[in-house]
Amino acid sequence: MMFRTTEISDAAYESANLRFITVKTKNLKGRGDICVYVPPMTDLVDLPLVILLHGVYGSAWVWSQKAGVHITALEMMEKGEIPPMVIAMPSDGLWGDGSGYLPHNQKDFENWIVDDVPNAVIENIPSVSKTSELFISGLSMGGFGALRLGVKYADRFKAISGHSSITDVEQMNLFVEEPLENYNQENATENSVWGQIDQNRGQLPKLRFDCGREDQLIEFNRKLHQQLEENQIPHIYEEFEGAHEWTYWSEHIKDTLRFFASHCK
Repeated sequence: MMFRTTEISDAAYESANLRFITVKTKNLKGRGDICVYVPPMTDLVDLPLVILLHGVYGSAWVWSQKAGVHITALEMMEKGEIPPMVIAMPSDGLWGDGSGYLPHNQKDFENWIVDDVPNAVIENIPSVSKTSELFISGLSMGGFGALRLGVKYADRFKAISGHSSITDVEQMNLFVEEPLENYNQENATENSVWGQIDQNRGQLPKLRFDCGREDQLIEFNRKLHQQLEENQIPHIYEEFEGAHEWTYWSEHIKDTLRFFASHCK
């Protein structure tokens, strides 16, 4: 067993196929929460695992309770648009307005996501195993986490996707009250999505990202797209109508799920 203590919700009291896991981990020096959507089909084994990261101010509940992603996913599965997949929605570690999914302040919010979250799901959800394909996505700060970590750990993630993504640590200033020095990493390439892509360009997962044209982060996303184009790095970049808001994310998470489905075995 990976964790000293694990708590999982009782099926008798769960609703809408959402399960909740709390594990104690050294990376957080305490406990972390994960909301998990498990499809209500039978005889499911080795399902793809999608890790879905929230933005600032949020937690493990926001993707389900503000975007209804579990309802969307089930509808897409029932229509045959995507195969059955498990969606893990962890907290970011609940530091300040947002941890940035980076190691800082004596806690490793990065390894919480890339190590603890998959292991906690494998340990508690029978339909996910060590051979399950792994995908990661997120919005805003979660988009930063998904793109940065997906590229850095390309040996683990098959495909990655970001919505309205922060592309550099400096952009955290737009959202949080905590000083930037909390987030900045000693190695400058760790502070930006492009820095990680440039450093790891020999091995990259399948990549897509999108942003709303009215989003305050649109120019940063356009710049990342331009850097990828100039360096002939394969990717999908899309712009849609919309701002930095849940109506945008609840709609365009569908694009991510279809993208991941296209790269499942």
